[in-house]
Formats: sequence, structure tokens, C-alpha cells
Amino acid sequence: MDPSRRRFFGRSTRVSPFRPPWSMPEAVFVDACTRCDDCVSACPTGLLKRGDGGFPVADFTAAACTFCGECSDACATSAISRELAAAPWSFSIHIADGCLAHQRVECRVCGELCETKVIRFRPTLGGVSCPEVDHAACTGCGACLAPCPVGAITRVARPSLHPAELS
Repeated sequence: MDPSRRRFFGRSTRVSPFRPPWSMPEAVFVDACTRCDDCVSACPTGLLKRGDGGFPVADFTAAACTFCGECSDACATSAISRELAAAPWSFSIHIADGCLAHQRVECRVCGELCETKVIRFRPTLGGVSCPEVDHAACTGCGACLAPCPVGAITRVARPSLHPAELS
């Protein structure tokens, strides 16, 4: 079925937008956010942009998140509420079969840019080493998303105790 027809019938095939780190669950966030752009202005890396409907989104084509907390500090409504014990996002990454290393082409861009070193390349006898992701340790900073030359890295929901936290 054509995706435009799905929207007509009320079914969306879109993935939820990347919201700023520590954002409330999507429905709560949309209700609480006043679209004041304070978080966008406070973001030192330029990661946060004004998205659809004026709501802030994290644009990983522009930058990665350093988890500085400036967006949370700037948010007067608590739509973004940094709790030190809470993960900034409830997603990790997935590296698809389109990855150059899976096609036997040497590429380690994602691993080189991963500051937390959750993307590793184990040596492979007689072949190209493929990336492996430690999903439990992935922070979701997004540093690996834009630099992938073939766009093989996408976000995936991290299992959560509270399904409403997935955004």
C-alpha cells in the first residue's frame, strides 16, 4: 500500500522524531513543550533544531550529543528533564547488512567516532572485520549516524521496563 494512503486511513509509517535527550515520553512531551526554542538556543553543538510543528528535534546530520544537559537546564516546562539516573534516550543503534564491512569493504568510520567504544571490530580470519555493537553500553549520542558512508546505521528501540518511555 502507498504510504500516503496509510496516512489517509490514520496509520503512520513514520518513526517518532528524535527529541532532545531526557525528553518525556512523546505524548507528554508534546503536551508540555511550549515550543519556545530555549533548548535549541542552549544546545552548544547545534544538534537541536526546530522540527515539525515547532517542536525541537535532535538532528544527527548536524552534530552528535555530548550530554552536557544545557537543553534540560533551559527547559522551564520540564518537557526535558535530566535525571542523572535516567538514560538520555531509550534507543541504541543497528548496523544493517548494507554496511560496507558486511560487503567485504574495509570501513571503520563508526567505530573510530564512537567515544564510548561500543562499536568494535573483532578480527576475522581471511576477511574484513565487521562491526559489533554493545547495545547495553550505547549512549545513543548519534556520533556514528551521519558519518556512515552508506547510511547503514539506524536507531532501534532499547528494551524498557516502561513502554511509554520509548520515543
